[in-house]
Amino acid sequence: MERDELECFLILAEELHFGRTADRMRLSRARVSQLVQRLERRVGAALFIRTSRRVALTALGRQLRDDLEPHHRGIEAAVARAARAARGVAGVLHVGFSSPPAGEIVLRTAEALRARHPELDVEICEVPLADPYGPLRKGEFDVQLTELPVREEDLGEGPALLTEGRVLAIAGGHPLAAREAVSLEDLAGLPLLTIAGNVPDHWLEHRLPARTPGGRPIGRGPAVTNMQEALMLVAGGKGALLPAAHSATYHARPGVAYVPFVDTDPIGYGLVWRAGDDTGAVRAFVRTAHEVAGATA
Repeated sequence: MERDELECFLILAEELHFGRTADRMRLSRARVSQLVQRLERRVGAALFIRTSRRVALTALGRQLRDDLEPHHRGIEAAVARAARAARGVAGVLHVGFSSPPAGEIVLRTAEALRARHPELDVEICEVPLADPYGPLRKGEFDVQLTELPVREEDLGEGPALLTEGRVLAIAGGHPLAAREAVSLEDLAGLPLLTIAGNVPDHWLEHRLPARTPGGRPIGRGPAVTNMQEALMLVAGGKGALLPAAHSATYHARPGVAYVPFVDTDPIGYGLVWRAGDDTGAVRAFVRTAHEVAGATA
């Protein structure tokens, strides 16, 4: 059944008048008649008794009206609830963060939102290294603050809220650990730890280049699934890592040296959400996060 047939039938069943039904639907009387006739052909029997003086439901028409009305009301109520949720800022918003600095921005944003929208609860959780977009796609997160760029067709992203440099995490006994700074050319032949899991190729290439700017190959070391595992292998001399600069503070540990780069682009962090799923709560979080990030910067 087409939606216009359904609405026309239910309105005519209520009004029992073609003119009033046409007025309510903002259609011509002829169009209302066409919709009713089309539905009757679909059903295979008359739904209305029409005379020059009155319109009445047949027994089959009354049965169809009684069967359809509760479902139609349920559909209208569901759409209205969805519209209110899209416009409003209430309920629970699940937010992911991919790094400690991103987590601090998310936490401050949640606190600011709580003051403005006490009816909105914000729950935060870390984005897994081995599955950077999976929880967002599955609806476990509504929005997340994560590294850019994001080249996923089903995900939308905002501009960078904060940026930071990149460092080389390497075993403390390696010759590069004694340097004050390194360049991407220094990575030639050095095995970089890779990430195991549901990780897009563009995500890996952005964080773990296969070649230096001069075209020399960069090796690949063991695959890891989380930061602690990676640092253990780095300290053991099994490979190096190219994390963000905050790692030197948040992930300091014996046996691992952090050396800054002189020639890498900064890492940007931006908000990411499911394309087309930017509800009122998500939009409120995005606006507030921009304010918080600006004040933090």
